Amino acid sequence: MTRSFFNGGSRRQFLAGTAAMIASPALSQVAPEPEEEQAFDPLRPPPEPEPPVKRNISAFRAKRWQPYFDHLRNGAILVDIDSRALHYWSEDGNNYRLFPSSVPLSNDLTRRGRTSITRKVDGPGWAPTPNMRKRNPEWPAYIPPGPDNPLGTHALYLGWKYYRIHGTHDTRKIGRRSSNGCIGLYNEHIAQLFEMTKVGTQVLLI
Repeated sequence: MTRSFFNGGSRRQFLAGTAAMIASPALSQVAPEPEEEQAFDPLRPPPEPEPPVKRNISAFRAKRWQPYFDHLRNGAILVDIDSRALHYWSEDGNNYRLFPSSVPLSNDLTRRGRTSITRKVDGPGWAPTPNMRKRNPEWPAYIPPGPDNPLGTHALYLGWKYYRIHGTHDTRKIGRRSSNGCIGLYNEHIAQLFEMTKVGTQVLLI
C-alpha cells in the first residue's frame, strides 16, 4: 500500500515547514510602497498633530438658541470652540444649521464673546496681519481670490479686527486647531452660510 504523504513523519515535516514559512518575516510582511514626497506649502501647512481627544456624538449635537441669545433679530451664529462646531439660526427660528469648523491654534489666538457680521465678501482676497508678517516674512503681502487663498470662496468679516468666518481650500483643517484666530468652514458650507446671513447677524463665540 502506498503511504500517504500526510501520514507520520512526512505530515509533521510538512506542518513544521508551513509554520516556518508563515512566521518568516520576509513572507509575513509586505514592504511598504515608498511615499511620494509632497511639496511643502508654507501658506497651507499640514495641521499639527494633536493629543488624543475623546470624541462622541454628544460633543457635536444640536443646540437651542435660547440659552445664548435674547432674540433672533437678524439671525444668530454660535461658534462652540471646544466642540469645533458652528450653529446658525434664522431670524424666524425655522432654519437651523450645524456645521463642523476649524478653530484657532491656541488659547492666546482665541477670541470669545459677542460680535456681529460687519461685511460679507464673495471671493475674498487675503493679506496677512502685521504679526503674521513678523513671524513669516517670506509670506506675500497679498493673495488675490483663487485656489491659493486661505479664506476660501467666501468670508464673513466680524466686528473684531482680523477675525472672520470663512471657507478654506485646505479641507484637512476642518475639525482641528488650525487657524490664527478665524473660524473656518468647508467651502460648500460657507457658501450656504453666506446666503443665509446678513450684515448685522449676531455672533457669539464660546
